[in-house]
Amino acid sequence: MNKLVAVACVISWSGFWAFGYLALSADIQDQGQILVASLLAALGFLSGMFAYIRLARDRPVDYTRVRQG
Repeated sequence: MNKLVAVACVISWSGFWAFGYLALSADIQDQGQILVASLLAALGFLSGMFAYIRLARDRPVDYTRVRQG
């Protein structure tokens, strides 16, 4: 399950950066493109943060030392 969440995290952050760039680089007269790209960037940010927090909370609690012998 962690691998699926990690893939979703990477895709979400990629969408955030791609659509964020499109929103920032759009022509100022094209308000529709800016709005749609901003909404998609916000969706990528929220889903990326959710996936990152979920991955961070699933870390191992105790670390056991392996002894060779």
